[in-house]
Amino acid sequence: MTVILPGLTSLLALVFALALFDQWRERRRGFQAVWAVGMIFFAIASGAEALGAIGGWSDPLYRTWYWAGAVCTAAWLGLGTAVLLGRTRFGYAYGALVLLGGMIAFAARNRYPDAADTALLIVIAAVIIGLAVMIETYFQNERWPTIAALGVIIGTIAAGVAAFALPLVGGGYSINAATGVPTPDAIPGSERLISLVLNVSGGLSLVLGALFSAYVFMPKKRVLDYSLDAGQSGDHFLFNLLIAPVAITVNFFASLPGAISALLRGQIHSRVPATLLIAIGGIVASSTDALARLGSTELFQLGKFIGGVLIFAGFLVSVEAFAEIRVPFTGRVLRSRRHEPVGVASAE
Repeated sequence: MTVILPGLTSLLALVFALALFDQWRERRRGFQAVWAVGMIFFAIASGAEALGAIGGWSDPLYRTWYWAGAVCTAAWLGLGTAVLLGRTRFGYAYGALVLLGGMIAFAARNRYPDAADTALLIVIAAVIIGLAVMIETYFQNERWPTIAALGVIIGTIAAGVAAFALPLVGGGYSINAATGVPTPDAIPGSERLISLVLNVSGGLSLVLGALFSAYVFMPKKRVLDYSLDAGQSGDHFLFNLLIAPVAITVNFFASLPGAISALLRGQIHSRVPATLLIAIGGIVASSTDALARLGSTELFQLGKFIGGVLIFAGFLVSVEAFAEIRVPFTGRVLRSRRHEPVGVASAE
């Protein structure tokens, strides 16, 4: 299983990436290109696990595994969600998650003595990026995903430098003897702190963005009202900003019965079931990744495979992401173009 599961996951991610690139080539939607990059990193990381199980691990393979999987995959998938929701006020959530990642990295700095010189720089960068995203969202500028992309690109490059230029802790790679799955124990501290920022902002953005997108497109029952209109007074805006997460959560669950009824009638926007599948897949993958960080690697490969399958299924369900399914870069259509049913809820 240490070969089969990561091998299948890598193949699935590669096929997914090719399909996304093909869709981007036709429709030029930025989120498709960004998600494709994220799936390429996912394929590389899972492929590294399969190669390590087949032929044994090496320092370069181990470094590639962590950089592509633990640093880049969640960051780029979460960025794709940010690009998709660039015209909404999801930027507040994304910016707050970058700040949260920075605070977690700052709190964890003492665990990585070799990163003492760079920990403060990482936190400062997270604060600047997070606040900039939130400020741009406040002024209703659709450029906030560009700032988010800048942060992800800088983090990807910085982590890559740390991954391949700094010595491994303890002088060599670390593998769990019981499961044969690599552990991050030998990764340089600087890279692990960067991964905290990018994983919190990227991984949670993928999940929360999917849930928010489902909320936007489902028939809604508003139990709690809130407004993020930038034209209101400062104290009212701050109050609404604080209660928005609670209000959206309450309204989301209050709207579920109506959404289920609309789904059974075939009158719901495809993004609702699609994004719920993506959210569940992101939760599964992130949970097993968190367990691996804590030293439990028994479910790591299975969780990545199941998470990848659910995310892929979510994109296939979505009319917006895959209006038509065909063999990538060919004219052979596997499923003809679909259209949303009449009467579905529209985006806010």
